[in-house]
Amino acid sequence: MRLLFLCLLVCLVGCQPDEPARPPAAPSATASPEVAPLISRIAFGSCAEEYKPQPVLRKALRHDPDVFVWLGDNVYGDTYEMDTLRAKYARLGRKPEFQALRDSTRLLATWDDHDYGWNDSGRHYPHKEASKDIFLDFWQAPPDDPRRQRDGIYTSYRFADDQHTLQLILLDLRTFRDDLRPYEGQPVDTTAFHYGLDYWPYETADSTLLGAAQWTWLEEQLRQPADVRLIATSTQFGISYNGYEAWTNFPHEQHRMLDLIRTTKANGVVFISGDVHYAEISRLPADNLYPIYDVTASGLTSTWHFATPNENRLDGPIMENHFGLIEVDWQPADPTLTMLVYDVDGQERIRRQIPLSTLQFPTP
Repeated sequence: MRLLFLCLLVCLVGCQPDEPARPPAAPSATASPEVAPLISRIAFGSCAEEYKPQPVLRKALRHDPDVFVWLGDNVYGDTYEMDTLRAKYARLGRKPEFQALRDSTRLLATWDDHDYGWNDSGRHYPHKEASKDIFLDFWQAPPDDPRRQRDGIYTSYRFADDQHTLQLILLDLRTFRDDLRPYEGQPVDTTAFHYGLDYWPYETADSTLLGAAQWTWLEEQLRQPADVRLIATSTQFGISYNGYEAWTNFPHEQHRMLDLIRTTKANGVVFISGDVHYAEISRLPADNLYPIYDVTASGLTSTWHFATPNENRLDGPIMENHFGLIEVDWQPADPTLTMLVYDVDGQERIRRQIPLSTLQFPTP
């Protein structure tokens, strides 16, 4: 009887139906990124035609950057065929100079129009989801990366020690952006704009560049404590109107960004940008705000035969192939931030150094 009872007991316990497995929780779309060790050298560049040699990447390696930020047009896809886009990424990945950079430093990336899919395209590009998957796979985003669970590829990174924090924010200017407003003969000073104009700024706020979800996320990022905040934007933020793609086509969005920096009291903001095939440093004037710098490095392989007028230009333009570098010296009581541009020959072409205290709101 005891043996029979024990057998029945084992059956009752062991034959219970299994509890349904719970699916793993999806990563939060707004969760703070993990904190990595503090960094001090951030290299960056854009506009890299995958079929051309990229010797400037080896010049960047000589400066031993902690990270290299690809600001967009990382390949020139310009296609509606995803196999073509995938093949162009693969060609970039096979380049020995790219492999040397990838093996020596951490690569971070956002996109612009040509690697997004089509020249000057925005939210209406029909293959943006497939293009996003190709982008995330090539840049080795892990399966639990929040970008795989939400629209767009915007993301952020934090680097810190027990005294300082550097925040790196990568925006997405393609997935949510409304169509650009074409230039249709509006009056403009033709002596300054001697070339053809493509676009004209929106005069109302009924269009968007970042989209509602990305704006909400960005506000959360800017409310996090940080000493330096590098905001990577694939097109230029700090320039004056030039008739081509830039934040100036959406002036209400540009003003919204400045208002958000003011509202969140986000210290240490510096923009890094690409797109135009030359390098320059701009400073955007803004009331009740510290100086807003935009360091443009755009020409890993691409070049242009002229630079557009820019009333906010401080340094440049540099028309030869180049990369950008920001160095932060954390040692002084007032750390310094140095904005640099090096050309394909390894020559320093731009250097602008500022105390970090000049990028802060007054202490109440």
